[in-house]
Amino acid sequence: MASALPPLNWFRAFEAAARHLSFTAAGNEIGMTQSAVSQQIKALETKLGVPLFERKARGLALTDDGRRLLPQVDAALDTLTAATRSFIPDQPKKLLTISVSVSVLQWVIGPTLPAFRAKHPDITLRFIGAIWPDEFSRSLADVIISFGSRKQAGSNAALLGSDKLTALAPRDMISSLDTCPVIGTVGISGGWSKWMAATGISCADPTIYVDSYGAALDLASNGNGICLVNETLAQHAVQSGSVELVSPITIDANEAYFVETNPASQDADTFRKWLESTV
Repeated sequence: MASALPPLNWFRAFEAAARHLSFTAAGNEIGMTQSAVSQQIKALETKLGVPLFERKARGLALTDDGRRLLPQVDAALDTLTAATRSFIPDQPKKLLTISVSVSVLQWVIGPTLPAFRAKHPDITLRFIGAIWPDEFSRSLADVIISFGSRKQAGSNAALLGSDKLTALAPRDMISSLDTCPVIGTVGISGGWSKWMAATGISCADPTIYVDSYGAALDLASNGNGICLVNETLAQHAVQSGSVELVSPITIDANEAYFVETNPASQDADTFRKWLESTV
């Protein structure tokens, strides 16, 4: 099996070229000539049997296969970096890896993270973006924050914050709900019809659709319409004044955010307790 694995340098060349979309810039970064980078990537493409880049007159573009490969290569290189860091002098000894969706990172963790960093300056944090962590992400993470049903989360995960949905609106739209744009979130059970039945408030059909609560909240915060999101995400947005509660009435959600930690990591437990205290 080991002999079937392409050389690590091929992946390093691919990752750098994908980030810069330039063989020349990639070569400058990793200490190779432009020609050497091009040759190594060509060798990787031949080995995999698919083109990873489109060569254009004005530069490079990733193919669909290239875009599919890049996150896995990034994660693998990060894993190797983390594995060797503890052997290098004068490097941080504590690395806490957290698998979390961008929604939770932006709206729940980010606003209060400076307080955690001030209290625990010795802990280096690494965030891996994932909504439904796969086995690879789980193997890397000390803290896993997932989104889904109670059954999907598993018996070792605890509810993070609320399992209720609340409607939020920009301040200048709160008085005209019957005409303001409505933001819908696809792939989520429940929704606006259930909320309208519970509150007695009528809204138009959604004219904007997104695939996450975080994206819906971001659009609403920028004046694009009203959104229906998990209460856990709404807390900071309401406190900051970027949106207002449309109604104090909430509805039950079949999905929520759950947190699970590596029981062998004291830092993971410290982070979880801090996070739970903020929601």
